[in-house]
Amino acid sequence: MGMTVHAYTLHPRPTPESRRDHSWTPAGLGDPEGTIPAKWFSGGSPADVHAFLASGLDLLVIATPLTAQTKHLLSKAEFEVLAKTAKGRTFVSNVARGPVIDTNALIEALEGGLIKGAALDVTDPEPLPDGHRLWGTKNVIITPHVSGASVKYFDRVLEILKENLKRLADGKELVNLVDKKRGY
Repeated sequence: MGMTVHAYTLHPRPTPESRRDHSWTPAGLGDPEGTIPAKWFSGGSPADVHAFLASGLDLLVIATPLTAQTKHLLSKAEFEVLAKTAKGRTFVSNVARGPVIDTNALIEALEGGLIKGAALDVTDPEPLPDGHRLWGTKNVIITPHVSGASVKYFDRVLEILKENLKRLADGKELVNLVDKKRGY
């Protein structure tokens, strides 16, 4: 699509092998080799996040689990970094969890022109109550937490189950495991 992709992960991925995606993806989709991102950023500190946000992003897609570390990952300071480096042209899309973004800071960033707009499949609070200020905020699209919905969803869930049953029978490690200690 002619985009230059920048990726941000909590843990560094400095080698081609570390960038490989070992989770299950449908054939022909995803980036199993990890070759699409032109730049990789990582770390858990605000400075690490700011370095990523300062990389000149036109579109920021948030797809991270909600943990204590990611709550309000994007707040006033982060929107200010985006505004400085992208000059108010960044569009933010959240398909993760609502509390990853500080809602009040998002509204201020939208109304103040720090970012171009937002597409929110998740909000905080959720569901977003009638009369909430976000409903009337300019340049925002709100959808009812359905970004993961697809006519192929249940077929893909069954494929993961089949893959994991095969791996279990073969004594191999399962795919798409949840680490309860990490929260994802």
